Amino acid sequence: MQDNRAKFLERAMSRHHYSGDALIEVLHTAQELYGYLTPELLKTIARKLRLPPSRVLGVATFYHFFSLAPKGEHSYTVCLGTACYVKGALGLLETLERRCAKAGSTSADGKVSVNTARCIGACGLAPAIIRDGEIVGRVTPEMLEAELSTLGIR
Repeated sequence: MQDNRAKFLERAMSRHHYSGDALIEVLHTAQELYGYLTPELLKTIARKLRLPPSRVLGVATFYHFFSLAPKGEHSYTVCLGTACYVKGALGLLETLERRCAKAGSTSADGKVSVNTARCIGACGLAPAIIRDGEIVGRVTPEMLEAELSTLGIR
């Protein structure tokens, strides 16, 4: 089976006339195609859009929805907004970091990605997390421990 991802990315850049103003759209397309943004991919985009590589990397690291590493089978984002923080979000983050991976990374076995967010807009459910794209509220470290055990994560 032939890998057509490079062709699709080239087509997306062409559609935007290789304009640097389309950087975010091009990065979205690249991430959809490849799953995450590799250094080589960022260099290619910079060259094709005639942008400094530092600008492309800066945009890719500034926005939280871009990933520079492969994502795990499961993802957890801990809300660190004021309400969640006060209600124990740090305990949730500590549990995930102890059992899985540091915030902003994926476990060595590729099972779990751990991230943080400033606010996910679910203050009434504090402390809240986003688990595999779904908001879960009133989470306790014990609930996370049990769930991770069910997933086979030690």
